[in-house]
Amino acid sequence: MKTSRWGQGAKYAVLIFFAILFLYPILLMIFNSFKSNIEIFRSPLGLPSALDFQNYIDVWEKVNFSGYVWNSIYVSAASVFVILFVSSLAAYYLARYSFKWNTYILFFFMLGLMLPMKLAIIPLYLIFMNLGLLDTLTSLVIVYVAGNIPFAVFVFYGFFKTLPKDLEQSARLDGCNEFQVYYKIVLPLMKPAVATVGIVNLIGVWNDFFYPLIFIRSDELRTIPLGMLTLFGEYDTQWNLLFAGLTISSLPMIIAFLFASKQFIEGLTSGALK
Repeated sequence: MKTSRWGQGAKYAVLIFFAILFLYPILLMIFNSFKSNIEIFRSPLGLPSALDFQNYIDVWEKVNFSGYVWNSIYVSAASVFVILFVSSLAAYYLARYSFKWNTYILFFFMLGLMLPMKLAIIPLYLIFMNLGLLDTLTSLVIVYVAGNIPFAVFVFYGFFKTLPKDLEQSARLDGCNEFQVYYKIVLPLMKPAVATVGIVNLIGVWNDFFYPLIFIRSDELRTIPLGMLTLFGEYDTQWNLLFAGLTISSLPMIIAFLFASKQFIEGLTSGALK
C-alpha cells in the first residue's frame, strides 16, 4: 500500500514538474507584458511592480496591431474552414467508395506529406504574380489550404476507416442522399478528428512567418508574426510592447485549445484505442 502511494506521489511530482516547466515561459511573457522597458532590463524574471495595461493600449493603437490581429483571424479562419470541408469530403469519398483510381488519388495526397511546399516557393511566387494575387490575403489562404490538405486527408481517411458503415446504410434506407449522410450522420461522429486537424492547422497558420514574408508587402495586410517585426528597431527593441503583443497573439490559441482540448485528446488517442 505504501509502495503504491509512493508511486502515485512520484507520478504527480513528475507531472507537476513538467507543468511548471512548460507554463513558466508563458507566465514570464505575461508578467513582462505589464512592465516598462527599463523594468524588464532591471528584473526580467521578477513580478511586475504594478498591473499597468498601457503596454496593451500602445501596442493595439500605435503599432496597428489590431489590423494584424484581424488579418490573422481572417487568414486562419478561412484556411482552416476550407481545409476541414474539402479534406473531409475527399477522405470520406476515398474511404467509402472503391473505384479504379482510388489508390492513385490517395497516393497523390500522400505525396503532399513528403514534399514541402517551400521547395516550390519561386514557382508559387511567379504564379501569384501572373494572377495578380501578390500582396493579398487570398494568396496566403491558397498556399495554406494547398499545403495542409494532404495531412488532413491522411487523418480523416484513417478515421473513416474505423467507423462502421451500418449507420450510413440505415440513413440511406431512410431516404438521405449522400451529402445528407455526410452532414447528418458522419460529421457529428468526426468531432475528435475535426478538433485534431483544426487545432494543428490553426496553430501552423496562425504562427507562420515564412509565407507572409514572401507574399505580403503592404503594412496593412501583415499578419501577427510579420507585424511583430515593427517592434524590432535597428538600435533598440521595445520589449514591453513585444511581450504585450505576444500575449495578445497567444490568447486565441489558448482559448481554442481549451474549448477543443477534450476532442483533441480523443482524436490523438482514438487510433491507439481502436
